[in-house]
Amino acid sequence: MTRVDFYVLENPTPAGAPGLACRLAEKAYDEGHRIYIHVEDQQQAEALDALLWTFRAGSFIPHALTGEQGDEAPVHIGFGEGPAEAHDDVLINLTAQVPLFFSRFARVAELVDADEAARLKARERFRFYRERGYTLDTHNIAG
Repeated sequence: MTRVDFYVLENPTPAGAPGLACRLAEKAYDEGHRIYIHVEDQQQAEALDALLWTFRAGSFIPHALTGEQGDEAPVHIGFGEGPAEAHDDVLINLTAQVPLFFSRFARVAELVDADEAARLKARERFRFYRERGYTLDTHNIAG
């Protein structure tokens, strides 16, 4: 069964949840995982693509936008339908909804920004997973 972890930013940070997504993707990549980062739209995908190159000096995370060349990249960023079948290891969700395809992943990381609106949406996602019997863990992140 899919393992679901909520990562809650306790304080506002300049990069917010996208910055946390970069940190989690880097850690998962370093551990040999394939990662799909699910975002709301093309604009957010492009912003995250740029952030992955610059979020930390010396960091290198091979990644690609879904649909671009680079299907072999261990990290993909996409929106809408979901990733190619090769990506079913780690899902990092930056959207306000539970992705329809989440259950094909071994792990799901739900990222929650520090603002109240994001927390309300995260509570809805938490209830969704809990009502379906998924094991949930919450990690409070200082920033």
